[in-house]
Amino acid sequence: MGREFERTQRVSHFLHEELARLLQTTVRDPRVQQVNLTGVEVSRDLSHARVFFTLMSDVSEAERSEISGVLSKVSGFLRSELAKSSSMRTVPRISFRFDESVGRGRDMESLLREVRRADAKFHAESDAESDPLKPSE
Repeated sequence: MGREFERTQRVSHFLHEELARLLQTTVRDPRVQQVNLTGVEVSRDLSHARVFFTLMSDVSEAERSEISGVLSKVSGFLRSELAKSSSMRTVPRISFRFDESVGRGRDMESLLREVRRADAKFHAESDAESDPLKPSE
């Protein structure tokens, strides 16, 4: 059982590196140039691979779905290129999914910054009110 996990992990890592390279060097569509792969999940039987991606710039929902469509269209080409460059018996079918976690992480980070600013402001005001020797402005 442990060896199977190691194998899926190795295949996942290989696919991640090779797909990133192929997207940058062989796919000619300029919309794909802003794609950043964040992870690859391979099924236990190595027949399917879910490739998670995010975009380098903020784009609208329509542009994001358009880029997802482009990636879906080139998935067969990418699979054939992987078959040429690897010694794998079978290359997994590739499906691309937009990775929402990066955007959620950015949102959480901005919320935490707001809370820190509000907390610092609150403590500065409460310290000024509680210190009788401090001259008021």
